[in-house]
Amino acid sequence: MTVQHNTSLKPFNTFGIDASAKSYLDVRSLGDLKFALTEYKDEDVFVLGGGSNMLLRSDIDKPVLHLNLKGIETLKNENGKVLVKAMAGENWHDFVLWCIDHNYGGLENLSLIPGNVGTAPIQNIGAYGVELKDHFFSCEVCDIKTQEFATFYLNDCNFNYRESVFKNQEKGKFIITSVVFELTTNEHEIKTDYGAIKNQLEAENISSPTIRDVSNAVITIRKSKLPDPKEIGNSGSFFKNPVISQEHYLELQEQFPKIPGYKVSDSAIKVPAGWLIETSGFKGKRFNNYGVHEHQALVLVNYGGADGDEIYNLAVLIQKTVSRLFDINLIMEVNVI
Repeated sequence: MTVQHNTSLKPFNTFGIDASAKSYLDVRSLGDLKFALTEYKDEDVFVLGGGSNMLLRSDIDKPVLHLNLKGIETLKNENGKVLVKAMAGENWHDFVLWCIDHNYGGLENLSLIPGNVGTAPIQNIGAYGVELKDHFFSCEVCDIKTQEFATFYLNDCNFNYRESVFKNQEKGKFIITSVVFELTTNEHEIKTDYGAIKNQLEAENISSPTIRDVSNAVITIRKSKLPDPKEIGNSGSFFKNPVISQEHYLELQEQFPKIPGYKVSDSAIKVPAGWLIETSGFKGKRFNNYGVHEHQALVLVNYGGADGDEIYNLAVLIQKTVSRLFDINLIMEVNVI
């Protein structure tokens, strides 16, 4: 494989930040991966997937391994359940559509989430009442230091809200090379409880939705709320939805009667970060060539030419303002590099 030097990463991150890599390797096979890890065994490497969940603040002064492993296959199909394996470099949304085309149910609520299959478990991606962990069976990983392969099963991954073992205890130790999902082939569990999906289906006069109907509804909703990274640089939701105590929520409700909240336990309430940011006055606010999206306050955008520091400093300003107004600490969902 060819090693490129001083390569621009602008095409490979959805924020469209024009940072460069000291060395860049296009990894298209497990052989390529082992070669790259062996070649740079004495250096830290930076593993790049779909580039959809990161903000580059500077050039990357280390070898960048761009994971472009491709392939989807059905491993087992019996008793209404199927195991499907997707390689890490597969585009997530394309994989979801492949599953729907094969009448494999479970991932339809996760349609149009940007990024690749290999990075999805790291964040335990989720949307509209479904999380990746709900249909995760296992993933194959490569140990960066030893180049040995291992399998992580559901219980090994410590999945939580936008969290996993790969983001915490084992951060930087492994590269996910493929993921196996357990899906349904009949009697699909159609999840339409999320208000936006229910409303969209009603608007389309669909009373008995299929998995494709749900996927189409999610696609329509996301397109109406979220900017296309190909048109406006962004990484989707920049912050996590915070969880606060019920006592804190009731105190805020006295001052902000319309504050939304969703019970996650007897003592904890999840508050939409988008509402907090919008109420703080940031929705649609533009600072030269970057800002907050006009339709979704959770999304920070690069209108063209902004650098990573500018967007990061805006994120910090939002955090400080929300903390001052609501005594709530917003946590960045996007990885800041």
